[in-house]
Amino acid sequence: MSAAYLIALLVSLAGMVLLDVRHRLFLGRDPGRAVIVLLIGTAFFLLWDLAGIGLGIFFRDDGEFATGILLAPELPIEEPIFLLFLCELTMVLVCGAEKVLAARRKARA
Repeated sequence: MSAAYLIALLVSLAGMVLLDVRHRLFLGRDPGRAVIVLLIGTAFFLLWDLAGIGLGIFFRDDGEFATGILLAPELPIEEPIFLLFLCELTMVLVCGAEKVLAARRKARA
């Protein structure tokens, strides 16, 4: 077991947050609301995962890059970090696309 996957997730999340704040896309635009949205989104997907685990749909993989630390049966410590990264990435993509489209509309006008 190693922490390679967890470290990769944390580095990726940090990079995404830096891009976000630098370009004032989501967290950089309104940090209070953004944190609330990220917490709600992460909680939703975490509940989704727990439901899938409870129904026997989702299983943990004993990969060589995972820590092996579990928060609950079949729920590795990396999962909430991945879900937070997923929510942050989605919001950065949506806000970035809105910013690009708004700049294009402004350039045409």
